[in-house]
Amino acid sequence: MKTVDLRSDTVTRPSEAMRRVMAAAEVGDDVYGEDPTVNRLEAMAAELLGKEKAIFVPSGTMSNLTALLSHCGRGDEYIAGQDAHIYRWEGGGGAIFGGIQPQPLDVDEDGTLNLDQVRRAVKPADHHHAVTRLLCLENTQGGRVLPLPYLEEAAGVAGELGLAMHLDGARVFNAAVYLGVPVREIARHFDSVSVCLSKGLGAPVGSVLCGSADLINRAHRWRKVAGGGMRQAGILAAAGIHALEHNVERLAEDHENAELLSSGLGHIDELLVSPARTNILFVTPPAGTAPRLREALAAEGILIGGGDVIRLVTHLDVDGAGVERTVTAFKRFFANRGK
Repeated sequence: MKTVDLRSDTVTRPSEAMRRVMAAAEVGDDVYGEDPTVNRLEAMAAELLGKEKAIFVPSGTMSNLTALLSHCGRGDEYIAGQDAHIYRWEGGGGAIFGGIQPQPLDVDEDGTLNLDQVRRAVKPADHHHAVTRLLCLENTQGGRVLPLPYLEEAAGVAGELGLAMHLDGARVFNAAVYLGVPVREIARHFDSVSVCLSKGLGAPVGSVLCGSADLINRAHRWRKVAGGGMRQAGILAAAGIHALEHNVERLAEDHENAELLSSGLGHIDELLVSPARTNILFVTPPAGTAPRLREALAAEGILIGGGDVIRLVTHLDVDGAGVERTVTAFKRFFANRGK
């Protein structure tokens, strides 16, 4: 029985076609800048995002970290959401490596940061304060797509305040497909953009950081300092190229499956189910039932995330049949509960 793994879109396996291009990849030593496949991936990513240059790194965490270190110095500050991955889920790397202070703000219901709060959070020019340098947004944020007019307004506010703009665009291609626009239409508002290749795009490893040539040159040094210099990395870069060439438009299928999953689970009275947000939705079972629910679903080959509010994520390894199996298994659990 095929496993339906809804814990994250990072759990995908490389397709046979992706494995073939990885096996055939032309390689060299990327620390010397001599891996032609890495160079091709970086050029492709920069072109797609509308930036001068890009750098291939092992993970989204390192991509965001090198961005922070390239934008900010010791004692500087960045603004981000309380729920932002760069603030909450990346081990405090900016503070550890760079002495960079985060200034978290509450995230609004639509995934945006209130720009009036951003204005108030910027520190005055006073030796008592950290120097606010950078505004970090995330798109998608918990699956929510930031509206294009909001990005325009945020960029204007950042410009007035003298802040650079960084986008944690781990799932920015989901946002672009959802909006029906080229990804550069989102990226154009930002000085740097981090993109994960290993989430919905289906590559096994890697992210790219895109920005100006000067910024990416600084990021090269920080990648090395953080231990991210790779050698014959073209084997991995080839998977990223394949993902960008073949797995972008198909993200719409993940969004459709998330909507089907949300709709199907929404008919179960015991569940509180959020609307699908691109490829992500959240379900809240009755108090105390989540552990037993996870165990029951796992017995049927369906894996779901932890916590009392459970995130479900669709991806290229979850098809319509998997969604139907999941809805049926949820229904069976609640029908049998208490028997």
